[in-house]
Amino acid sequence: MELKYTRPFLNKLEDIFAESDFVLRYEKGNFKAGYCVLKDMKVAVVNKYYSLEGKVNCLYDILRSISIDESRLSEKNRQLYHDIRNQEAK
Repeated sequence: MELKYTRPFLNKLEDIFAESDFVLRYEKGNFKAGYCVLKDMKVAVVNKYYSLEGKVNCLYDILRSISIDESRLSEKNRQLYHDIRNQEAK
């Protein structure tokens, strides 16, 4: 799967969070990796000052590292989530 650094692709990644039980927030902060995941609270926080490319990379990394209840995802988002999870590590 090829990462696309476009606003529509970012929206697709955000849609996966919207349909899951994880909450995605864009906040200012000094995160070493650009994001912070609070797994017990199911919250993902991404630095709001990141560029489009940075946000896409952060959301991609987060989706690879968390487990989402796939039954809550639409078919289109479920396929994208599977593509992300099955991608070989960079």
